Amino acid sequence: MKSFLGLRLSACALLLTPQAGAFAQVKGEVGRASDVVIEGSILEPEKIQMTDDDKLTGLIKAPDGFKVEVFARDLVNPRMLAVSDADVLYATRRSVGDVVMLKDGDGDGAADGAVTVASRSGMHGIAFDGDKVFLVTIHDVYTADVNDDGTFGPLTRIINDLPDAGQHANRTLGIGPDDMLYISSGSTCNECQEDNPENAALLRASKDGKSRTIFASGLRNTIGFDWEPITGALYGVDHGIDWLGDEVQIEELNVLEQGKRYGWPYVYGKSGLNPHIDPPEGISLEDWARQSTEPLLGYTPHSAPMQMVFYDGNAFPDDYRGDAFVAMRGSWNRRPPSGYEVVRINFENGKPVAFERFLEGFLLQQENGKYGYLGRLTGVAVSKDGALFVADDSNGIVYRVRYVGKHQAAANDTKAIPNVVVEKPATKIALDLVEARDPKAIAVRSAFRANQPIPLQYAADGDNASPALEWDDRPMETKSYVVIVDDPDADDPKPFTHWVAYDIPAGTTKLREGLPGTPILQSPKGLKQGANSMGSIGYAGPKPPVGDPAHHYHFQVFALDVDTLGIDPGATREDVLKAMSGHVLSKGELVGTFARKAAAN
Repeated sequence: MKSFLGLRLSACALLLTPQAGAFAQVKGEVGRASDVVIEGSILEPEKIQMTDDDKLTGLIKAPDGFKVEVFARDLVNPRMLAVSDADVLYATRRSVGDVVMLKDGDGDGAADGAVTVASRSGMHGIAFDGDKVFLVTIHDVYTADVNDDGTFGPLTRIINDLPDAGQHANRTLGIGPDDMLYISSGSTCNECQEDNPENAALLRASKDGKSRTIFASGLRNTIGFDWEPITGALYGVDHGIDWLGDEVQIEELNVLEQGKRYGWPYVYGKSGLNPHIDPPEGISLEDWARQSTEPLLGYTPHSAPMQMVFYDGNAFPDDYRGDAFVAMRGSWNRRPPSGYEVVRINFENGKPVAFERFLEGFLLQQENGKYGYLGRLTGVAVSKDGALFVADDSNGIVYRVRYVGKHQAAANDTKAIPNVVVEKPATKIALDLVEARDPKAIAVRSAFRANQPIPLQYAADGDNASPALEWDDRPMETKSYVVIVDDPDADDPKPFTHWVAYDIPAGTTKLREGLPGTPILQSPKGLKQGANSMGSIGYAGPKPPVGDPAHHYHFQVFALDVDTLGIDPGATREDVLKAMSGHVLSKGELVGTFARKAAAN
């Protein structure tokens, strides 16, 4: 049984209306749809425990030539897995709040025991970077040295302000080919408009934790992500929305790119419009869908994708190299249940082509018709010898999967990992990238003077409010204005863009303080806001790395000879600059400075 919204419900089908928490059929306008009836299910299989390893692994189905073995037992709650450079396996335990080292010192194919190497409440994500390890809890990211014996040195907290978690508290992280730290920050809810743009997002941070941005948004809960070894592209598997029906929403495989939006909460799957909820004022569901990136592949709804890893070993058959494995923890919101398995994502020439089941048999239908499970799978990792580790957080087991069939790895496999080159963006501020017809500059004013410090209330550590801006009304043929705020002193991206506002009506020479981060404003009417380098919409206050000299923030105003740029709200700085080209009558700027003080840990 599951306690849901204060009611005790048995495994059954329910008729749900789009109104959250309603169990009766209700007609009326909901979102942009009406008279919507959705049938959903609550069905939680029962846990089955088996102490005989041979009987247990005998029920697990793997492709021909593969052998499944129990590597470690009695681990309580193993979640995410990672293998160090020294080929030692580690597992985080969220409910216990620690990380355990699982060494096979005698080489018998089983862990010698579980040694606790770090402890923090809510410990979940883990990633190795040479002789360093990175760990993440709900709000904090830590790093530590990896000692010669595999234990960890003292933990150093490098981030202490990740957003509140709510429904999806399981943070994960990874080190990208650009030597940056990527952190998954799930949504606080099933479907809602988040107050903090860092929720429902993938964050990108420096490895010292001093700076971070939103890399991609509109991701309900992308626990599993990894970099494809041929192209270096970043892929992630996102959890679909609950209560849209047994067959909706698919679990999504996305290629994650900087600045892209992936639909949640207003759009699901292949441009499906969510009838439960409206987007912000001034943008339609159709607009949101058009501006969102669709998934490349979908998998059975409610399967609950967890950790994802690309196979870079050489012990499996050659056609597995460069493919991805995903642990599917299993459903509670579908009839029949889905998940409770490990799936393989088949890649060809660096592109995903299909999902296929790899490990099955964890979900059983018993003689009485009820469902039971042998495990709910959470973590996957590849050892240096090419074996695949799989974690079950319900029965506290870690499995090892080996290929025992005949196989000779190709020395020059076409899926070998190349060096990934990360291209750097243009470094000039917007003012230097566009030509103006009138050489006389627009005078721009604000609450701070030129080349003087910006007040804390306008910084990210303050109120994060946009400062009031005022500028000269010129020249006469002006039909609209654009505002762009760039920081050329940032390391990456360079420049870091803090604000993009366009289609500002002619005659508007003042913007009030604290404009909301919505795509279209009602005052001044029609003003559109674009994406900043943080990955959110609207203004993002200064947040330079602690210890940096004061950064310079260029508040730039452009007078244009067109009423509108003809681009959607939420556009990037590059889109706006391209649309502005040839239409700039005059331009000007106000430069303010900001340096960040060390925060107390």
